[in-house]
Amino acid sequence: MAASMRLLVRRAIRLTHRNINVTTAGASGQTGCCCFSDAAGDRSTHFGFETVPETEKAKRVYKVFENVAQKYDVMNDAMSLGVHRLWKDMLLHVMHPQPGVRLLDVAGGTGDIAFRFLEYVRSQQERQRRRATRSMQTPSWQDISDNYSNENGEESKESRAVVCDINKEMLKVGKQKADSMGMGTGLSWVVGDAEELPFDDNQFDIYSIAFGIRNVTHIEQALQEALRVLKPGGRFMCLEFSKVTNPVLARLYDAYSFQMIPVLGEVIAGDWKSYQYLVESIRKFPDQEEFKGMIEDAGFYCVQYYNLTGGVVALHSGFKL
Repeated sequence: MAASMRLLVRRAIRLTHRNINVTTAGASGQTGCCCFSDAAGDRSTHFGFETVPETEKAKRVYKVFENVAQKYDVMNDAMSLGVHRLWKDMLLHVMHPQPGVRLLDVAGGTGDIAFRFLEYVRSQQERQRRRATRSMQTPSWQDISDNYSNENGEESKESRAVVCDINKEMLKVGKQKADSMGMGTGLSWVVGDAEELPFDDNQFDIYSIAFGIRNVTHIEQALQEALRVLKPGGRFMCLEFSKVTNPVLARLYDAYSFQMIPVLGEVIAGDWKSYQYLVESIRKFPDQEEFKGMIEDAGFYCVQYYNLTGGVVALHSGFKL
């Protein structure tokens, strides 16, 4: 209930703020890349290479992922030749979560990051148990007592992953995968907008978003929400397509993206247009340095990024202090 009330208050504040900005822009006679009128809904943004009203982009993006949900994982393997699995593994390697941490995975509909997170944490727990066993070949009574206390305390240190996605169809596919993999423990699924997260402040140790933030209409607002829901000391991690650094690779990548990916979308998922949009949306997303600056402007510290596969993908990281 408290989270719902805060969400309503934030929404009212945002709408008031937008109306003030539009009035100010109209009074000063300034113009920019976005079009303003008396109604906030007349402002425009990009949907791939197409210019659309802001109010329409979210609906179109929702429709894209609603259409591709059932074939989303298969298409990820086909489009990236399976390399997306290595990128996501790298995200978890850099994240290095420890037992007891709480993850919010935004735009994580089919659960790839959440599943990896839970598996990684459980492997860490098992490694700690083995290490403790080796160190207690001839334990004292104090060692036995301490170990018993630690084992009882593990339940309270259980890690949890919350998958939040605005698209119900994507979440449905994720839940089906979780059931088939027997991974229901420590996992929950929430319908929510990255720009207006349905969570209280300071709730999560790690916020992750993989291949989702470029589909958000107001990226700055999504970053502010990430900062809000993270605990002090919490970490923001974003895995996203970026700018290829090698000119030769860039030409090959562009040719493959525009000539092959929509064809694969049509053959495998029966949907050319959705995958044409996905290719175009990658080109409209800020490059590594620009996105790093956006994360810093949102209030994160120690922001850095790692280029993967020559910059095809970048992993950005920052901390809330």
